[in-house]
Amino acid sequence: MNKLTTWALGAAIALTPAAAMAAKMIVIDARAGSLKPGMSVESTAALTLKEGERVTLIAPDGKTVALRGPFSGAPASRGGGAAADPRQALAALVSTRNARASSIGAVRAGAGAVKLDDPWLIDISRPGPRCLHEGTAPIWWRPAGGGQQAFTVFPIDRSWRADFTWAAGQTALKAPRLQKLEALTMFIVRTDGQEIAVGVNMIPRDITDELVLASWMLEKGCIPQADALLARLQSASLPQ
Repeated sequence: MNKLTTWALGAAIALTPAAAMAAKMIVIDARAGSLKPGMSVESTAALTLKEGERVTLIAPDGKTVALRGPFSGAPASRGGGAAADPRQALAALVSTRNARASSIGAVRAGAGAVKLDDPWLIDISRPGPRCLHEGTAPIWWRPAGGGQQAFTVFPIDRSWRADFTWAAGQTALKAPRLQKLEALTMFIVRTDGQEIAVGVNMIPRDITDELVLASWMLEKGCIPQADALLARLQSASLPQ
C-alpha cells in the first residue's frame, strides 16, 4: 500500500459519519458510577452501561439522548450528533418544546402559564421546579401588582431560614448568594401563612451554551424559564 493510498484510506475513515459527528455531549442525569450531571462526553467515544444504569445526554444542538443499560457503544449511535447550524438547531428545539413541555413540564410544573422576561428569575409564587446556575445568587420573582409583603425561605428540615420583604409593586428581588441552597433539591417559601414547595435544579457552571441550557431547563421541567431563554434566542437570531 503506497503513501497516497494510505492517506486516502485515513481520510475516508476520518470522514465516516461517526467521526464527522464527533461532539461534546453534556450529562444531564445519570445513574451510572462514573458519570455525573454536568460532565461532558464525546459523542463518538465508547460508553458502557450495566444493567440498571442509565444516562441522559444533551447534544450541542439541544437534542437529548437517553441510554439504558445494558449498553455498549457510542452515544452518536443513538442520535447524538455534532453541532448543527445554530438557527436550525434553535428551530428544532422550539418545534419540540410543546411536546416535551407536555410530557415533562405539565407533570412537574403544573400549567407553566407564567411568562418571564428573564430566564434566571426564580418564581416563588407557586410550587414547581426551578433552574439556577451553580454559584449564582437567586433572583426571587412574583407576578406584578403585589403589595409590601414579608416572606421566608427555608429547607425541608427547617435547619435554617432567610427572611425577605417585597416592597410594594416589586416583582424581582436579588437575594444574597445562599450557599446552603446549593445543597438542596427543594426549599419552602412561607408567606401570609401559606407554604410553597419549590424544587431546585442546579445547572453546573461549566454549561454555558444557551441551546444546551434551554434543553436542560425543559428536561428538568423549568418550562417558563426555558420559554424565556428560547424567546431571547429567537430574538437574537432575527435579522437586524
